[in-house]
Amino acid sequence: MTKLDVDFVRKQFPSFQFREVAGNGFFENAGGSFMSKQVIDRLNRYHNQRRVQPYWVFSSSKLAGDEMDESRSRLAALLNIPANSLHFGASTSQNTYVLANAFRDLKSDRKVIIVTNQDHEANTGVWRRLKNYGYLIKEWKVRKSTGSLFIDDLKKILDDDVFLVTFPHCSNIIGEINPVKEICDLSKKNGAYTCVDGVSYVPHSFPNIRKLGCDIYMFSSYKTYGPHLGIMYVNENLNRLLPAQGHYFNSEDPTKTLTPAGPDHAQIASVSGIVDYIEIIDKYHFKGNVDVDTSVKAERIGKLQREAEIEILRPLLDFLKNKKGIKILGDMDLSIEKKVPTVSIDLNGEVETVVKKLNEKGLMAGSGDFYAVRLLEALGIELPAGVLRLSFVHYTSSKEVFTLIKALDHIL
Repeated sequence: MTKLDVDFVRKQFPSFQFREVAGNGFFENAGGSFMSKQVIDRLNRYHNQRRVQPYWVFSSSKLAGDEMDESRSRLAALLNIPANSLHFGASTSQNTYVLANAFRDLKSDRKVIIVTNQDHEANTGVWRRLKNYGYLIKEWKVRKSTGSLFIDDLKKILDDDVFLVTFPHCSNIIGEINPVKEICDLSKKNGAYTCVDGVSYVPHSFPNIRKLGCDIYMFSSYKTYGPHLGIMYVNENLNRLLPAQGHYFNSEDPTKTLTPAGPDHAQIASVSGIVDYIEIIDKYHFKGNVDVDTSVKAERIGKLQREAEIEILRPLLDFLKNKKGIKILGDMDLSIEKKVPTVSIDLNGEVETVVKKLNEKGLMAGSGDFYAVRLLEALGIELPAGVLRLSFVHYTSSKEVFTLIKALDHIL
């Protein structure tokens, strides 16, 4: 069986060569991942050779535009979506803000939007504010014992008046993977659109968006080994319905209707480096079977990523479950395959002290609310202290995890 070669993977990330990172353990990946050298190379090349306004006839400008277009087409292929349904924004928060403004201006007899209290605020606050524009907001609430979302609770509030259902692919606090396709199928049967926040899921496996069946899917490329951009898919038919938010003379271009101002050109061009990275990892692990669609490569590398993560997540969870005086957020009876390696711990307000002690041992972690204030409030967590969050991805080594366990055992 093919197994992810973590040593080979780590060689693709220059950060591991430098003093600030080398020999330490990085456990705040949910806030942003290291950048792969393939992305850095493209970013540097653009700034060195293409730093002009793109899409003019002279050579450097044409090359600049070509590289931006290449990123759109290749990332779309990775996600198995049409290229003209992909939108680049400065961040996911900005993308949802623009999108909510488009829904505000859309005329519809359906006036109910369902939000959750499990989301990052970026995918809930903007929708909640639409109550000021005639929408009725219904909240799909988590179960207070675990922070989990249950479909039976969604069914109770999903009716023919619902226009949009918004929810996370997985929580950035409890790390539980929600059944996206089941939720989207149910919503579609009721005639509602779906908006999925994939920011906390995609670092662990690029999704096949077509298979998920959602109308909107969003994630952040700076958490998927790339530049600081927000990536957004919007179904072509829905995009045509939404009032354009860009310049009026661009209203016929589906890639510009939800982009009031374009983000940094160099960063867009460097997104191809993310696809380069996936293809290099795929070629290394599947040497005799590389002539397949990019989306297939993404799925099979995603499987290797998840398997590698699960293998090193298990000992951390086993340790924490047996540690007295702490509370791990989330359903501890949940199958580990249904969880990404994001673990949040309630330390009764002592999180900053623990984070500082971890840092003294060369272990980088974060504390706070992580913009999921509503979820922490529902779970009864003391704020503003929040939780200790430990998050990693496929380039995290088992050695780093065992060093973390040893340090936590000493500190706690």
